[in-house]
Amino acid sequence: MSTVRSLWSAVTIPGAPDPFATAHLKVHYPALVTGSDAERLSGVFQADPSGGPYPVVLVLSGINVGQDAYRWLAVELAGQGFAVVTYDWVGPLFAGQVGITPGVDLALARPGTYGDGPTCQALDPILRRLAALDADEGPLRGALDLDRVALFGHSAGGTVALQSGRFFPQVRAVATYGAHTMVSTMLGWPAGHIAEALVDSPVLLLAGTQDGVIAASADRYGSSGGAPHDPVGRTFDEALKDRDGDHVLATLHGANHFSVVEPADPTAARSFLDRPSTVGEATARGAIAGLLTAFLHTHLRGGDPAALDTFPPDLVSVRRR
Repeated sequence: MSTVRSLWSAVTIPGAPDPFATAHLKVHYPALVTGSDAERLSGVFQADPSGGPYPVVLVLSGINVGQDAYRWLAVELAGQGFAVVTYDWVGPLFAGQVGITPGVDLALARPGTYGDGPTCQALDPILRRLAALDADEGPLRGALDLDRVALFGHSAGGTVALQSGRFFPQVRAVATYGAHTMVSTMLGWPAGHIAEALVDSPVLLLAGTQDGVIAASADRYGSSGGAPHDPVGRTFDEALKDRDGDHVLATLHGANHFSVVEPADPTAARSFLDRPSTVGEATARGAIAGLLTAFLHTHLRGGDPAALDTFPPDLVSVRRR
């Protein structure tokens, strides 16, 4: 595994109201360690040119989940040869609230406008900022392969990734954890409706069998009674078109909604709704990182798709379409 370093940046989100118009980015990347005085005095390391340019993975957080909760995953993926971007945007949420958001454009999430554009309004400015970092003099000059981009989203971040990937041709893969495209009746959708996933790339849906947050949110979608509430499984079956096995649903037995974060923040988000995980936290995170790494290597680096089928069946169940 390479030495991983990170670089901070920031970007303005067009149309966002002051003072909530700035997202703060952290780019994790394989670094070249030379032992120079410049490294010692500044703490800045150049990207390692031997493995670059590096495919880019953009991490879209859950609501009120800070980017530092995904640092473990960013470091793991960067060590495997990817440039991994996390961000915090404190911006508008719902009903006048503000908080950490991946960016959710509710105007484009309604029945009459769905499909007109990406529901994540942060993606375009962040990708533009990354292009500037790649072009400017600095440690990331020439290090980012912005023609090979993946989106990874957790919870609401996964939903907007599934609703936005199609609008960015450089997005070659979309992966999510604890996310789906079942849409809220409050936005005008019929009860239990699964919206089309707006992606043209392979998709990996990761889900935990102990996800208490999704289970506790059934009434948001008008599906609180009758049929079992399985929006992730239904998203795989109904929202995606067949792709000769490139689409993957991987279910982690015993993992919960927040198995993807470290640490979970008990003062924010909705971790109080989650069910206890019945598998060790390190085991769950190891499976998430392994599945995601295999998927990204397949679709961003030409790796072996069979690597997704090597996990113990008592831990991970895999379906393809």
